[in-house]
Amino acid sequence: MVRRVAVPLTVTLLVCGCAAQQKSAVGPAAPGVTDTTIKVGGVLTKTSASGYSTKDAEIGAKARFERANAEGGVHGRKIEFVGAEDDGQDAAKGDAAAKKLVQKDQVFALVPVHAPNFGGAAFLEQQGVPWFGWATGPQWCGTRTGFGYNGCLAPKQGAGSQTWWGSQMADLLGGAAGKTVYVQTSDSSGSKYGGTTISQSFTAAGFKLVGVNSGLPAAAPPPDWLPYVNKIMTSNGGQAPDIVVSVIAGTKFNVGLYSALKRAGYQGVLTDATSYDAAILKDQASAQALEGVIAAPMFEPFESTAPEIARLKQDVEQVSPGAVLTQHLAIGYWSADIFLDMLNKTGKDLTREKFLATGNGDYLYENAGFGRIQYPKDHSEPNGCGALVKLENGAFQVAKSMKCFDNVPLK
Repeated sequence: MVRRVAVPLTVTLLVCGCAAQQKSAVGPAAPGVTDTTIKVGGVLTKTSASGYSTKDAEIGAKARFERANAEGGVHGRKIEFVGAEDDGQDAAKGDAAAKKLVQKDQVFALVPVHAPNFGGAAFLEQQGVPWFGWATGPQWCGTRTGFGYNGCLAPKQGAGSQTWWGSQMADLLGGAAGKTVYVQTSDSSGSKYGGTTISQSFTAAGFKLVGVNSGLPAAAPPPDWLPYVNKIMTSNGGQAPDIVVSVIAGTKFNVGLYSALKRAGYQGVLTDATSYDAAILKDQASAQALEGVIAAPMFEPFESTAPEIARLKQDVEQVSPGAVLTQHLAIGYWSADIFLDMLNKTGKDLTREKFLATGNGDYLYENAGFGRIQYPKDHSEPNGCGALVKLENGAFQVAKSMKCFDNVPLK
């Protein structure tokens, strides 16, 4: 009798021990991970005083995650997307949102993070929590946990700095020789830093820089654009420059600046990184102000015939029929795509430590949708890829398809 009882008791103990081991493998060692799911959530600037919003990134990420789930997930685990918190373009709120997602919601990673003033970077780095999104500021640079889909846009002096924008514009305009450029930024740290790197992108391509103005308030468009317009219109030895580059976050700012420049008789090229947004076409005044503007997205335009873009459109239509395709939507989509690729390359035995080791261990991913990303190199410099889109006769057209260029050391 004793022997007949001992065998099942031993088996029971072994089963209990195994179950305990399984729980620990997906417990403290891998928050947000079970045998069948991986929990993620994001932080976006859904609302702000200036009207700037990145809320569409949530649609893009969800669309990519839903396709991954429909295909069986990653190594048998489906993505449990809890949605995105709103930081209101406030660094403190962004920090609080990151802490909520990690400490309360117990997410494995933050995807997407698309907030210009994101304040949760230090916390995530300290906790070893991966985060993916649009690297719009210095908080993305020099980390081991932050993976901008476009690398680091705020490299330190001596690190690689992008040349793609200036190079693409030079190709589009038939060369840079003899052509002048003026750069307008706001007084935010991210905008001013962008002014420095983008200015060098144009000079590296052969353009002559005739001015950089960072005096524009970032909180709201100025009541009078004339002082800024006067500086621009006389920056080239008393004449207007050939190209005006706007490094300002927000359609309202660019609409105001471009309208004022056109009223002043400006005939040159206007370009920025944010005006590629189909939503603006619904407003006649905005569409008129942005007519002829060349936007510089760091992904392949929606008007492209590339199969990767056709797939993006299909994925978005599945989760949000009739959704307007915006830059922010694409950024959410491609951030999620890179996260999924990194998950796949990490393998089934998933912990944050193993995931970060994959991402920081000679990681390379190329996709015609956004170019290429290489880590750990791109923790300290941009990926060097981008496209150009022109608004012409009320419709966006691909001016230059996605292309990657070599970076140059930032001066």
